[in-house]
Amino acid sequence: MVDYERALLNLLDRTIASLNERLVLLAPPELAIPDQFSECEFDLDRHDELIHAVQRFRGSIYCEDGAITRDQLSSDGRHSTPEDNQAWHILLMDRDGTIGACAWYREYDSKVYFDRLRVRHSALAQCPEWSDVLWRAVERQLADARRQGLRYAELGGWAVAPERRSSSETVLLALATYGLSRVHGGALGITTATIRHRSSSILCRLGGEPLEVDGTVLPPYYDPQYDCMMEILRFDSRAPNPRYNALVDQLHLKLFDTRVVARPYWPLMRSRCPEIPPRRASAPELAA
Repeated sequence: MVDYERALLNLLDRTIASLNERLVLLAPPELAIPDQFSECEFDLDRHDELIHAVQRFRGSIYCEDGAITRDQLSSDGRHSTPEDNQAWHILLMDRDGTIGACAWYREYDSKVYFDRLRVRHSALAQCPEWSDVLWRAVERQLADARRQGLRYAELGGWAVAPERRSSSETVLLALATYGLSRVHGGALGITTATIRHRSSSILCRLGGEPLEVDGTVLPPYYDPQYDCMMEILRFDSRAPNPRYNALVDQLHLKLFDTRVVARPYWPLMRSRCPEIPPRRASAPELAA
């Protein structure tokens, strides 16, 4: 192992040990929070506040990179996607409470098919030369997940503050997605990653691989929506680069003490907090 990688592993180990309140998870609405998470906060206002903060952070980063223009944002600078209300969000906070890096992680059950995935909207999926290859590659991966009793996942929404891109936290954010997946039993999945800022190469170093089927590797492609070169990478959360496996194990355990912010949803709150009194029926319910 070269000195650089050894130093990075040591730095990551120290960073994980000192994360404390800097790592925050936002749960998808109406999702059962795994019992392993000991710090779960049901707070509608706080959840909405953090989702909006993620969207503004992404919007500012993507605009600065030239990936989108200001007119693609909301009036208050937010970059919104459907996954914002369907996925887990992993946030690395700075000491002042602002976001330093973020990504989303969306899991599907074993019955999902290509047409329900975000990747179906990618530029590669619209390309006559490669659309069928992409479909076959993803369906093959979905079949593997079903056969192995695993869930399927998509990752996206990657954004890192410019001053953080040369730090260990870019790697830490990606490793946290492996840790989160292990909380749910592991998954096979994919992500689109930009070649800009070496994002795709970092993910490959950690265990991601170019998507392929029957010996055909899907190539990098130009995405006109974000005006950059992209790659579609596959991953198996059970098998990161062996050099990083111990760190993923460490992050997996760290997540159990991480603060999870969720929108109030009565059945979930009642199951996790039995001291909450039963919800009183409304007048229409009583009349029924």
